[in-house]
Amino acid sequence: MLRYVATRFAIWIPSVLLVMMAVYALAFYGAGDPIKLIFLRAPGDVAYNPERIEAIRESAGLNKPFIEQFGYYVWNLLQGDFGNSLNSGRSVWAMVKAAAPVSFKLALCSIILTALVAIPLGMIAALNQNRRLDYIILGSALFLWAIPAYVAGPLLMVGLIVLLPGVNVPYGWGGVFDIRILLPLIVLSFQPIALIIRQTRAAVIEVLSEDFVRTARAKGVPEIVVALKHILRPVLTPVVTQLGLIMITIVNGAIFVELVFGLPGLGRLTVKALTNSDYPVILAITLIGSFLVMISNLLVDVLYPLLDPRAVDAKRSR
Repeated sequence: MLRYVATRFAIWIPSVLLVMMAVYALAFYGAGDPIKLIFLRAPGDVAYNPERIEAIRESAGLNKPFIEQFGYYVWNLLQGDFGNSLNSGRSVWAMVKAAAPVSFKLALCSIILTALVAIPLGMIAALNQNRRLDYIILGSALFLWAIPAYVAGPLLMVGLIVLLPGVNVPYGWGGVFDIRILLPLIVLSFQPIALIIRQTRAAVIEVLSEDFVRTARAKGVPEIVVALKHILRPVLTPVVTQLGLIMITIVNGAIFVELVFGLPGLGRLTVKALTNSDYPVILAITLIGSFLVMISNLLVDVLYPLLDPRAVDAKRSR
């Protein structure tokens, strides 16, 4: 297992470098000189002082060729130095360290909520295939999938204020156990829940046709035991795979959710960095997002043999 994990990390290193190089190239050749953009937003006539702008670019190392800048950035990154913000001068690592726990806690709660809600609903829909309950669950899933986070967030907030005028606006962060997390958590889980419901339903329908399920039912095993003991385990393999992949959806949705609900996480930090052309912060967040998605895929691969040992045996026999 350790050899497998080490191999996956070795394969990921070129992927991470390619992602970093692509983002760095977009920052280098894309929106223009960040120092000049910062000065253009400043009040007064400081934007017309090219000598000062050039001096700041030189001190920040932005006047060097692309390859040299990128190599210098990677070298500093290997030493744990993410650089400093071009706007505030603060350490990028300190900014990310303050915002990352909020996003990670929100993402973890979203995955737990998705699993607890979507897997049972998907199984219920499959066990009642082509019946009214199946249509209601599938229709609800399609409805949730069609609502993007940047629409659902403001609508739910306005609806809550209209229906409950005396309630406090759910804005800000007070921790995982604060009631204000409920609304952003629900909004962030809309599309993942819809996706997992459909995935679970399809997997259960496929397993229902297997011989071991028919044998268990023929022996008179109660339906609840058949569902939990004989159907659930093989169904979890593709569902867990999908749960790992929806981390991308959660990371993308967190940008809008954190902005709408005032959560001081990586999403709001990303919007602020993009608005201010703060390239070191953008690069750090991109690197963390890529690493998070890769770790999610690694956890899925590690869970595979625990859920279905036959998958590992099939790989070894090839």
